[in-house]
Amino acid sequence: MGTVSLQELTSYLDSYLRSAEIKDYPGAWNGLQVEGRPEVSRIAAAVDASVATVEEAARRNVDLLLTHHGLFWNSSRPLVGRALRRIAPLIRDEISVYSAHLPLDCHPEVGNNALLLRRIGFEPVGRFGESQGSLIGWYADLELSREALLRRVEEAIVQPVRNRFFFGSEICRRVGVITGGAGSEIAAAAAAGVDFYVTGEGAQHTFFDAQELAINVVYAGHYATETFGVCALAQHLGARFGLDWEFIDLPTGL
Repeated sequence: MGTVSLQELTSYLDSYLRSAEIKDYPGAWNGLQVEGRPEVSRIAAAVDASVATVEEAARRNVDLLLTHHGLFWNSSRPLVGRALRRIAPLIRDEISVYSAHLPLDCHPEVGNNALLLRRIGFEPVGRFGESQGSLIGWYADLELSREALLRRVEEAIVQPVRNRFFFGSEICRRVGVITGGAGSEIAAAAAAGVDFYVTGEGAQHTFFDAQELAINVVYAGHYATETFGVCALAQHLGARFGLDWEFIDLPTGL
């Protein structure tokens, strides 16, 4: 088992993910969110920094919790109730938390979008879908039926898709991916020439977006589409620094 200083590991992550350069939603905080032990040898990766996640990280005695959805999304608030329950185990057991939201979504190597596209079977060739000033989606060109693409998506996420809206052509020539809650990007996908769009979830009105823009849309689940990035990033750190890592899998069903 290897060991690396928290400072060196954090500096590497900040640079590799371009955490300071990629803007995120107001209130989100990419980078080190909680400073724990000065040395890191065990990492846990998780999609969400929930109470259940931090309690499980403490039970597993990890040094660093690496998450996609971090602890901080709102303005400053008192450390009481749920907020305290999320923080207390981290402080008590000196567990660091590093979060990467949009920087992880859009990363070309360990990003959720590029990885899911590769899991479906295609190498990313172009970008679409702007969020907070950065293009985060990836697309690939192909010629395949939408039913075959649907099967590939289900194989990648290891479960049936939650919803599908097949309003586009039966033979698809461009598949695009933005994981998580990116149903609002259907118009951006269509504008980029995507005729088979994969995301996690979307609002009621997105049904009509898909219908009126004549595009095939698959909602494969917010959680299910965003497990890839944190695992790939933890694996990358494990290989680079000789660290042990594991995945805390706590599906939401959403």
